[in-house]
Amino acid sequence: MKKKLLGLYIKMMHPVKNEKGAQSLEWLGLAALLILVLGIISQAVSKEENSIGEIITNIIKKITEMVG
Repeated sequence: MKKKLLGLYIKMMHPVKNEKGAQSLEWLGLAALLILVLGIISQAVSKEENSIGEIITNIIKKITEMVG
């Protein structure tokens, strides 16, 4: 009985401890986030005729206003 329970425990816990795909999924998420941020920045720059420094200054100013 003990061997059967141990075998069942091993079969149930092996997929939980298998983390081979977890790291690649994290990297994929980071890449997607980076692409999203770069897309937002490129849209902001293409619509604005101001320089990048002014855009960054405006973003920091708005964040400071929201935080208080």
